[in-house]
Amino acid sequence: MIERLRQVFVHAHNLHEQCRFYETLGFKLRFRDGDRWAQFDTGDASFALAGDEEALGAAPGEWLPVFQVPSLDVSMTEARAAGGTVGDVRDMGDHGRTVRVTDNAGASFALFQPA
Repeated sequence: MIERLRQVFVHAHNLHEQCRFYETLGFKLRFRDGDRWAQFDTGDASFALAGDEEALGAAPGEWLPVFQVPSLDVSMTEARAAGGTVGDVRDMGDHGRTVRVTDNAGASFALFQPA
């Protein structure tokens, strides 16, 4: 079960330069974690830049929507049963767990379960 669209992120190979670009467009930076992650305030769902380490295998410039789920394990089982493929789970400690999923037509997205 999907609870909501939590955020959309883009893999930013040069996070510093891309962060400056979006700030110039008027995006308000919520927080930044060095070259790993930058998150902007955009209303109900956030927009983020993911550095190489945080991009869940996305190619530079690739966008991934992130859907919040109550149980990552259940959602991964459902995705596989529907014909999708599921990547490796990334445990982010106090933040939660996330995983990249590719649907049966090749479109990718991420699932996220808060801690």
